[in-house]
Amino acid sequence: MINDFLESDARVIVIKPNKSSTWRANLYALIAISIPSLGAGIGFALLGAWPILPFAGLELIALGAALYYVNWNLEYRQVVTVSERNVKIEKGYFIPKRSWLWEREDTAVNVINAKNQWEGPSLWLHNRESRTSLGEFLNKEEAEDLLKRLRAELPVRTYGSERNVTL
Repeated sequence: MINDFLESDARVIVIKPNKSSTWRANLYALIAISIPSLGAGIGFALLGAWPILPFAGLELIALGAALYYVNWNLEYRQVVTVSERNVKIEKGYFIPKRSWLWEREDTAVNVINAKNQWEGPSLWLHNRESRTSLGEFLNKEEAEDLLKRLRAELPVRTYGSERNVTL
């Protein structure tokens, strides 16, 4: 998902993975699955088949951990702020873990064509010293939309097939 807005004379582009469900909805699903699973486990335990109950609990713990892990990964954000003089790129979960600040005139977009018709293009921002990928989790339509939004702000200096690029 891509959102952009203006903030004090700077264009801010927020890139994040598609999130089909909230954490609260995941908890409701976990509770809905837990009730019959634990009910059956307790029923079998009362009939003397007690080893079923710990395994039912372990299954629910594993499912809860998997739901939490996926939800946490979907909180990833990439924020590109393009001002008159600078381009700031921030990446991280909840708060920026990595950040780059480049001069706008030295910054450009690198586009690598998709390997097949179902993938979108790979997008990179680069300057003279380094580069960083953008939107690697986006689908084809979103990657093309991101490219359109980046083209409105920055030049595309390299466009082509995948190759080793050293900057």
